[in-house]
Amino acid sequence: MAVQSDLQGFETRLTSGALELGMPLTPDQTRLLTAHARELLLWNRKMNLTAIRTPQAVAEKHFIDALTISGFVTQEKRIMDMGTGGGFPGIPVKIMHPHIDFFLVDAVRKKISFISHVIRTLGLKDIRATHARVEDLAGEPDTAGTFDAVMARGFTRLDAFADLALPMLRPKGTIWALKGEGGPDEITPELQARFHVRTDEYELPFDKARRYLIRLVLKSSV
Repeated sequence: MAVQSDLQGFETRLTSGALELGMPLTPDQTRLLTAHARELLLWNRKMNLTAIRTPQAVAEKHFIDALTISGFVTQEKRIMDMGTGGGFPGIPVKIMHPHIDFFLVDAVRKKISFISHVIRTLGLKDIRATHARVEDLAGEPDTAGTFDAVMARGFTRLDAFADLALPMLRPKGTIWALKGEGGPDEITPELQARFHVRTDEYELPFDKARRYLIRLVLKSSV
């Protein structure tokens, strides 16, 4: 089946699922998100960008899941998406908040090649994709201490993510982790001692999988 016909099912699932979660999409947002999905499905035929391959599953488990964080992003001007993979959650959140400057980083070169292609194809501005190890960016002047928030979806364990994200943050910056069902189990006493922790639980609208959005703010910065 052609990708274009597959995208009809994607768009229906995307718009209805986003609406169910209280995030109605404009026609332009739908167009851009669908264009991202089209490129993901096309490139995934040649390289393994994601194990999720059906358009309906891509809509829910990648796009709708990524969009859940967009309602929590309010005052941020510059955000890093750490371990972005196929551009999640960074590109969908950028589409919802065009004014935010995004920096997407991944250690896998083919994924950054894909994301750079998507950025060009969608005509997105103020968004950059970089092939790098996050540890190497901690000492770079254009990344260290320059972000209002660092977000990641399924990147690594919460404590390891917090340690990697902290050097990137401005004072009072926020760490956002999108986690699956075991997410709350990763909140250790050590993290609770260092950070103000907030956990928001939600369900994906169709398969009812449980997800968690975990927010960390360093206690000494509040």
